[in-house]
Amino acid sequence: MTSETSMRLSTSTTRTYKDAINALNTLQSNFASIEAIKKLGPNVNKNQLSINEVYEYTRRLGYQPKDFNKLNLIHVTGTKGKGSTCAFTESILEQYRLKNGGGISKIGLFTSPHLKTVRERVRINGRPIDENKFAKYFFEVWDKLSTTESDVEKFPTLQPSDTVKPMYFKYLTILSFHVFMSEGVDTAIYEVGVGGTYDSTNIIDQPTVCGITSLGIDHTFMLGTTIESIAHNKTGIFKKGSPAYVSEQLEYPESLKVIEERAKELGVSKLEVVSASEIPKDIKLGLAGDFQKLNAVLAVQLAREHLTKLNVLPPIEAGESFTLTPEFIKGLEVAKWEGRCQIIKDKPTFENITWYIDGAHTLESVNVASSWFRKELTNKAPTSTKRVLLFNQQSRENATALLAKLYENVVTDSFAFDHVIFTTNVTWSSGKYNSDLVSLNTSKEQVDKLIIQKELAEAWNELDSSATKKSRKHIFADIETGVNFIKSLSEDKVEVFVCGSLHLVGGLLVVLDNDTE
Repeated sequence: MTSETSMRLSTSTTRTYKDAINALNTLQSNFASIEAIKKLGPNVNKNQLSINEVYEYTRRLGYQPKDFNKLNLIHVTGTKGKGSTCAFTESILEQYRLKNGGGISKIGLFTSPHLKTVRERVRINGRPIDENKFAKYFFEVWDKLSTTESDVEKFPTLQPSDTVKPMYFKYLTILSFHVFMSEGVDTAIYEVGVGGTYDSTNIIDQPTVCGITSLGIDHTFMLGTTIESIAHNKTGIFKKGSPAYVSEQLEYPESLKVIEERAKELGVSKLEVVSASEIPKDIKLGLAGDFQKLNAVLAVQLAREHLTKLNVLPPIEAGESFTLTPEFIKGLEVAKWEGRCQIIKDKPTFENITWYIDGAHTLESVNVASSWFRKELTNKAPTSTKRVLLFNQQSRENATALLAKLYENVVTDSFAFDHVIFTTNVTWSSGKYNSDLVSLNTSKEQVDKLIIQKELAEAWNELDSSATKKSRKHIFADIETGVNFIKSLSEDKVEVFVCGSLHLVGGLLVVLDNDTE
């Protein structure tokens, strides 16, 4: 970011939401920050440097980590299901907020990524903060960081202080703390971005409780290539004196040994492993998919521990089990989380089309999402129904592996897609993204030349080579064109599976809502 750009953004008299988004988007490929880090050379621990910068930026805003303890923070990490676990937890606690004497007045939720609007990442009482508040708090942080300084010797990467700003996710994390403190939030749920130890959210001093969802092999360039190294990093959110709950690790049970060792090393007050069998069978969860039972159980324990800390619920004595209260049951049943095993049917202007949507983007999550889709269509697929796959994964090296896992789970001799569509994550046929969905951390050349989409089409060709019924393949430069093609098929009933990327899902939801700017 140039000094001229920084000055223009800092002195803007308009200060609208759009101004804030335009400023935020400059941080996706923050040239000044990247160049400052490069100058340090290869021997610097860049992960440690990154988390130290979060401490420094919050100091420049006037906060110390212990100040955030008044938010009564719940901290959640994992490979898959952490967003859903946070949604279940929020929904349960919301029932106590609405109840007189519930001990909670404002619930903050920080998650990532967003689907349609960046404000989804910073929620209060179940709703994204409004555009005016986002702009107000965004520029309070922007201006404060533009007019304060860091020690040059301790923080050479933050120089010059009036120009260098935190990278995109780091800025939003810092912003969320400022929003929640300013708005008087007294319960906050934080979803880790990547890993744990060095994640931007991990400046939390004393969480009321920590949680770890199912672990898998992901973000190996940051977390290592083994489940042990990944588990070691994820457990970095554990804090001395705070309890921790962990989902049973069905795919990688060996990770539990690392988790137990780290719990002792980091001094957690209690460590418990939870099982999906703990959810009563007669409860209908608000989030679809059998795998959500495990996330729901973890959320129950996180919410129960949190409410106990706030003296809303009495402590559970050793050996006693917790009976779900009506508030817990309702919270589980009404929980919502867009883009995860979501079904949209007969939307206006899209009659006859049912959309099965999941932003799965890891091997483990694609495995469960495709199994969910296949189960949903079992015994309800008339011969006149057209089946369509809409897929993209723009930024992962294993995109073709994700596609292969999906094919393995869904396609059989008796079940095939009529059409398979590969698009970029560009929102509109004009070649533009919605400003909240701009993605500058992917190769523009790859997007423009449809390089990944062509690779995916070739991979599908190979997967489909011996199929009894082969799919027709289509490559489109944007989501809107793909959606219009699907709409052209809707003289018959159409069932569309959308998978592979939360960015794809977010763009799709914007197009379905015709949410043009």
